[in-house]
Amino acid sequence: MDFVKAMGTAQEYVLYALWIIAALGAVLALVHAAVQRPDAFTAVDRQSKAFWVGILALATLFLGLFGVAGGLGGPIVGMICLVGLVAVLVYLVDVRPKVDEVQNRRWFRKL
Repeated sequence: MDFVKAMGTAQEYVLYALWIIAALGAVLALVHAAVQRPDAFTAVDRQSKAFWVGILALATLFLGLFGVAGGLGGPIVGMICLVGLVAVLVYLVDVRPKVDEVQNRRWFRKL
């Protein structure tokens, strides 16, 4: 019985850690999108700056309030949180590097 209780606690810690990482990633993506020039997004054939700031703001809101799996919001909110997480990941992996490249900027360069 103690093993089952310990596994439940371990899963809670993993979900909590994922929630923190996802929320921080969403905030980072939102800040990055907000401070970029609007023409940089269209120069790399991506959606507009307003689109990405709006999507990332909603994703940050949902991930910050409900966490990665939706928490107490139910299955619909959980699905919205997962869609928001995918949007954040798409921005960080695909859009951010191209926007930085077209502007000759690097956020995470070695000193």
